[in-house]
Amino acid sequence: MTETPAKGSAMQASDSASGADADRWQALAPQARVIFMLSGAMTALPAAIAARLLTRIFDLPLGWTAACAAAVLVGIIGVWVGWRRYQLTLWRLDLYAFSVRRGRLWQTDTRVPRNRVQHLDLRRGPLERYYGLATLIVHTAGTRDSSVALSGLAQADAEALRDVLARQSEHDLAAGDDHRSDAVQTHPLPPR
Repeated sequence: MTETPAKGSAMQASDSASGADADRWQALAPQARVIFMLSGAMTALPAAIAARLLTRIFDLPLGWTAACAAAVLVGIIGVWVGWRRYQLTLWRLDLYAFSVRRGRLWQTDTRVPRNRVQHLDLRRGPLERYYGLATLIVHTAGTRDSSVALSGLAQADAEALRDVLARQSEHDLAAGDDHRSDAVQTHPLPPR
């Protein structure tokens, strides 16, 4: 990947940023790495159960040893996959759209134009609350893939993103014209 995540606060690239800053992809919050790695490690449990069932069905010796070995191996691989998923999930907010990029081999680049935002949600599960994180869900106009969820944002950043996108949506409704190019420049992100 040629682009690197920006250093410092995730909200440095704001609407009022220069063209160079608006092209920066932002990394997720550092504490989100733990949740991504834990979710990857959780794949070890089904692997251990499957290994134990197979050894039981085929009456193989070392049933518990095989189950534990499978759990450890799949757990290590899961932690690595979660860590890589964390590293390869980036986002940016520029003057015209909110973008999310995920993956390396199978890369997904989702771009939501600001004037297509219908409503926004913040979701915080128990682990996200513990680590001060939130998931931003952007609901868009349309039926196919009509929402974009980005987990692993710092709670303050998720709230700021939600507020900026919501103000843009409200401004478009008040202006009565969803296609005004100058409308997106009126509400910069608050300084951090």
